[in-house]
Amino acid sequence: MDDIIKKAGILVEAIPYIHAFRRKVFVIKYGGSILDNAAIRKNVLEDIVFFSYVGIRTILVHGGGPQISRRLKESGRKSEFHEGIRVTDEHTLQVVSEELDKLNKQIVSEIKALKGDVTGLKGDENLIYVEKKQAVKDLGFVGTITRIHLDVIESHLKRGHITVVSPMGISKDKQPHNVNADEVASAIACSMQAEKFVLLTNVTGVLSNPNDPESLISSLTVEEVNNLIKKNVIQSGMIPKVNSCVEALNGGVHKTHIIDARLSHALLLEIFTDQGVGTQIIKE
Repeated sequence: MDDIIKKAGILVEAIPYIHAFRRKVFVIKYGGSILDNAAIRKNVLEDIVFFSYVGIRTILVHGGGPQISRRLKESGRKSEFHEGIRVTDEHTLQVVSEELDKLNKQIVSEIKALKGDVTGLKGDENLIYVEKKQAVKDLGFVGTITRIHLDVIESHLKRGHITVVSPMGISKDKQPHNVNADEVASAIACSMQAEKFVLLTNVTGVLSNPNDPESLISSLTVEEVNNLIKKNVIQSGMIPKVNSCVEALNGGVHKTHIIDARLSHALLLEIFTDQGVGTQIIKE
């Protein structure tokens, strides 16, 4: 009986959050190795379907890096990166397109199996407009975002559909380009002036002691983030994650979160409970 009462308490705790976030836009970035794990993926998608049921308008941007690298390796080709960006020649672009399309369809199918209303969108089908990304090294068919065609996304959100977006773009001359999924998610969140921008990761969040998984910092301001980077508390792979959050906040997003997707129903726990389970980053 105590367990049942406790569950009721959790539901009651969620009421003000459900009320506050109805009809608001959440943009969630989901990729990497955690996208490969079927059990984790099911938990994440269940949470997203729950968001939809309580009226939250959710956009899910997925990556596909490990799947693309695995496919290239199988074909005897080596993945090449420059400053974290995949160098994308014509063959690699074809693999990127095929693997992202496969993942998009898989996610859409799994959301449908969970009774969610959903639409899958390809970024290079007149949704994400890009120009060639400039760098010291020629990156090939890699794009920098110039514009998001919001009408396409909004038409599906207004119908109550979860919108699943694959990170590719199209140039003025109709050439598809590979686009970094974090950049796509952040650009969509800013363009939509989203309530929340959420990065699903395979780490707990920002830690005050990088060697102590129990030292989670539940809330940070942009100023505190910058100070922690200077002090080398935030380091290596966490730096681009927090920088993505800061850029989203500067672009008009209200609140950002870094959440460990390996924790069962982490999205629900972070969004609908007072304490949360990850790190939220806010302007001030």
